[in-house]
Amino acid sequence: MRRRIYDEDHEAFRESVRAFVRREVLPDVEDWAADKAIPRSFWRAAGAQGLLGLEIPVEYGGADAQDFRFNAVLMEELAAVNAALPSSVGIHADIVPPYLVKLAGAEVRDRWLPRISSGEAVAAIAMTEPGAGSDLAAITTSAVADGDRFRINGSKTYITNGYGADLVVVAARTTPAAGAKGISLFAVPTDLPGFSRGRKLDKIGQPEADTAELFFEDVVVPASHLVGELDKGFGHMMTWLPQERISAAVTNLAHARQLLTETIDYAKERKAFRQPIGSFQANKFLLAELVTRVEVTQAYVDQCVLAHAEHELTPVDAAKAKWWTAEVQNQVLDHCLQLHGGAGYMNEYRIARAWRDARVTKIWAGSNEIMKELIGRDLGF
Repeated sequence: MRRRIYDEDHEAFRESVRAFVRREVLPDVEDWAADKAIPRSFWRAAGAQGLLGLEIPVEYGGADAQDFRFNAVLMEELAAVNAALPSSVGIHADIVPPYLVKLAGAEVRDRWLPRISSGEAVAAIAMTEPGAGSDLAAITTSAVADGDRFRINGSKTYITNGYGADLVVVAARTTPAAGAKGISLFAVPTDLPGFSRGRKLDKIGQPEADTAELFFEDVVVPASHLVGELDKGFGHMMTWLPQERISAAVTNLAHARQLLTETIDYAKERKAFRQPIGSFQANKFLLAELVTRVEVTQAYVDQCVLAHAEHELTPVDAAKAKWWTAEVQNQVLDHCLQLHGGAGYMNEYRIARAWRDARVTKIWAGSNEIMKELIGRDLGF
């Protein structure tokens, strides 16, 4: 079914992204997985191509697209390559910039937005802690006022881009024992005294997306690095989480869709008992079910993307899109791996790595269980 949410400008941008991927990503992406890092050369090339500034105003070197559909196109095309690229690029270009553009002071905007747009600096956001995952109100990392500055102490974990980030937006508690009402956000350059990184975490999937522990020991930031209002950080995070979740949904589905297309091609070529394995009724019916599941899900996700572009996407609808696409993605890729037989269990086949890469999508951006909790509350329970 033809998708109707994109116009000629979006499709022209898609061709630009595809050309960039062919030129700057495909020749080296296998090496990135082995190195467990996306190189700085990628970030600079993506910045030069204008891919990192969609959420950044023109005066800071961005494109100021003001149309989330361009973000969605970028995520779709990167997800067709692997799941790690949209994860890392999404944090840098899709999630962090709105906090800085909408909430940060002029000093932070002037210094960091041009560098984020150009790819000179890599950005991350640090919410998750060892004892506070989906429950953001349980954050214990503290930021204590000290004259015209704040002292940050604590730790964060599972931070995407954390190992190589130059700037981290950090959620910290500024009022003790105040629950969600005592959290603030800070823009923290990673070259400050007292900031350190732990090991690069060894994940079961998405090795290209560096993930790290971050430590703050009397890290001093000026009050001008407060992002948004004091003690209003939880509300700020809730404002921008729907964009993170619909971006995750776009990526989840695009990743599954590409691997399903490749699996259909494989099922036409691979033979058993002198006929293509896709011609057996069980496999044919399975592929029919998977294609239908993906296309029906795409219709809902497209409507969510359009709603978000029109500033109408609700947190509940974003939660629905996030958890459902994560389930569909993992179901589809599990079936695709099975259809590859023993080859599907070999790392040299894309499906094996895609299967591993997908598992985390049911956990991050708020676990699927938390998404169902939000939806259930909206039902009045």
